[in-house]
Amino acid sequence: MTENPPVTIRKFQKKDREDVRRICCSTGFLGSPVSNFLDGDEIFADCLTLYFTDYEPEACFVAECQGKVVGYITGAKDLRQVYRNNILCRIFIKIIASAALGKPKNRLFIWNLLMSLLKREFSDPDFSKEYPATLHINIQDGLRGSKIGAGLIDAYLGYLKGEGVRGVHFATMSERASNFFSKQRFSLLYRGKRSYFSYILHKGLPLYIYGKRLAE
Repeated sequence: MTENPPVTIRKFQKKDREDVRRICCSTGFLGSPVSNFLDGDEIFADCLTLYFTDYEPEACFVAECQGKVVGYITGAKDLRQVYRNNILCRIFIKIIASAALGKPKNRLFIWNLLMSLLKREFSDPDFSKEYPATLHINIQDGLRGSKIGAGLIDAYLGYLKGEGVRGVHFATMSERASNFFSKQRFSLLYRGKRSYFSYILHKGLPLYIYGKRLAE
């Protein structure tokens, strides 16, 4: 029997930034590439990783196998801090400068996103008071289910506990991810729905918000 190569979980370093963005874009559509619905990897990577890697890198960890980054977890001690920075402004400027709004695939996605907004699908409860921290985790295709995710979660939660953070919460639309977080003893705080990928998947998706208390 061939054993899997050893994986090291370590702190994020500046040199890992492009690898994190690469994995983000190759797995960002329910484990598949974001090019399935969006023409613009740079913009997508900015939306999901820019704050964490550039403003709060001390809260980020990567999984390294044979000298290559194969997974990551990014986070923030207080989700509200993410929105206090000028991230959205920077992303909007990049969208305008890149003419991304003129691309048919992007217009179709934005239209469906607006329809979800009009359906009030984004009226989710705010859990940031009791669970201030957040996280985002992705693992390279072919290595999921190999305990890398559990190692990244352990490293990040250990960091939050050391910082005295009282709790963490996050959202996922993946059934597989939902099962994983349940096994990691996260509590399901809320279940909603999202329909903006129905034009691709021909069905709506559940939205799960999970949380875990770390300190009182």
